[in-house]
Amino acid sequence: MATDGMPDASRMFSVFVDSVDSQSTVIIGAGIMGCATAYYLAKSGNTRPDTIHLIESSPELFTSASGKAAGFVAPDWFGPATAGLGELSFRLHSELAAQHNGRDKWGYSPSTGTSMMEGPQSMGGDSRARAAATHEYAGDKTGPAWLTRREGDRVETLSEHGGVAQVDPPRLSQFLLRESILKGVRLHNPAKALRVSTDHDGNLSAVRVEHQSGAQFKIPCTRLLITAGAWTPSVFQQLFPSSSLQIPVSQLAGHSLTVKSPRWSKEHESDGCDAVFTTMSSGFSPEIFSRIGGEIYIAGLNDPSLRLPDSATDAKIDQASIEELKKVAQRLLGQDGTDVSDLEVVREGLCFRPVTPHGAPILSRIADEDLGHGIETKPGADGGVFIAAGHGPWGISHSLGTGKVMAELIERQAPSADVSLLGM
Repeated sequence: MATDGMPDASRMFSVFVDSVDSQSTVIIGAGIMGCATAYYLAKSGNTRPDTIHLIESSPELFTSASGKAAGFVAPDWFGPATAGLGELSFRLHSELAAQHNGRDKWGYSPSTGTSMMEGPQSMGGDSRARAAATHEYAGDKTGPAWLTRREGDRVETLSEHGGVAQVDPPRLSQFLLRESILKGVRLHNPAKALRVSTDHDGNLSAVRVEHQSGAQFKIPCTRLLITAGAWTPSVFQQLFPSSSLQIPVSQLAGHSLTVKSPRWSKEHESDGCDAVFTTMSSGFSPEIFSRIGGEIYIAGLNDPSLRLPDSATDAKIDQASIEELKKVAQRLLGQDGTDVSDLEVVREGLCFRPVTPHGAPILSRIADEDLGHGIETKPGADGGVFIAAGHGPWGISHSLGTGKVMAELIERQAPSADVSLLGM
């Protein structure tokens, strides 16, 4: 049952925070971006971890891109706007894995990037292989043992071993969340942010949240980060209804298939993982990634017209798309390109990647004048409203760099990467 007041525990905590701290940070969206930001905020030494709140409305965590993306990580496959972010994030992925045994905990592995062109055709299409087309090829290679080749196929190296990397997105997301909570960060899930409120000076002071049970309570908030993926525009509109600002983020739906193959097992993992970007006659460009743990992930079939559901858990898989991916598995992973009887389908997936018209994410503070009538924020490091969304296919790759930079922007520190071209 909804109530105008807060549950006792939440009220007691809020009074404690308000009486001690001039700042309290609310992060809406507990996907990998939100968890990475909470992680770096909590360890910065400038923000008390127990004043950081993660709010996630989905009843299950990591059910969209943060849990169902490929997990491919690259350092330099990007344009000028995200070049610094990509380099920083790649380094942070490597350092985090070295510090916390990332190989075992979230499948971190140095990888080899490979291009495969079906038959005698040149590389093209709207794929990440094209993004790396400026890299100097190392010549024809046989490719990974699990990749089935036919006469006329051309396999070339895009990035030598260790030049790229691979992670398992849900396990990395879970690690970041767990570490954040252990430091004191508070998770509210499932809970939906309803509206913001201000203090007597008109400054942002709290976010009213509704729990799945119907109970409502206020969370102190002087600094707000919205990092809700493709749902970011609707969250902003919900909280700032009088604002005329349009957040230019939309959704790109993508289906995926995860399988196991006897040609990719633990005995093969010592040589590292592989990322294969293909150009096929089928009309789309499949991307295939081997992962630590014996899994091979297949994706590349995207649909920008698929409607964004109210919640990630409401996503409905299109079986025709899955069947198309199974044909890819038959062609590229089956014995002799036909027999798939020894392939085990582990899971079928659908996620909604947040994209922008210009192809680069938004990592920015929203100016007070764009928040709508009667809302301002505290000056300096005590206040502000921020957006981090629109990473497209590079969300996992840029996740740690985004978390680091957003923590710095929130705390008014100089960012570790140049994100000056990633504003609104």
